[in-house]
Amino acid sequence: MAQVPTSAVAAAGLVGGYAVARFTRKRPLGGVVLGAAGIAAGREWYRRAGTPAAAALGTLYVAAFAGSHPLAKKIGAWPAVLGVAGVVATASWAVADRG
Repeated sequence: MAQVPTSAVAAAGLVGGYAVARFTRKRPLGGVVLGAAGIAAGREWYRRAGTPAAAALGTLYVAAFAGSHPLAKKIGAWPAVLGVAGVVATASWAVADRG
């Protein structure tokens, strides 16, 4: 069975969490999506790359979420979310998914 790239899971968590929160107008529901994807990605980061890498990528995931808020005030919400999701996906691919 093919493995789902952690980069896709992490990016989907950030984008999906924002989309759910925005379109349902229920921020906690978006947080559930964000958290579930973060936990799923984190478990795979740990399994594939070890504790230090999982801790670093988890920290980046949380920092991206937090950093998207002030960034959104400068460039808009969707560009901010897509930008931080791209950064997290790239780092995740480089550390845990690349072969």
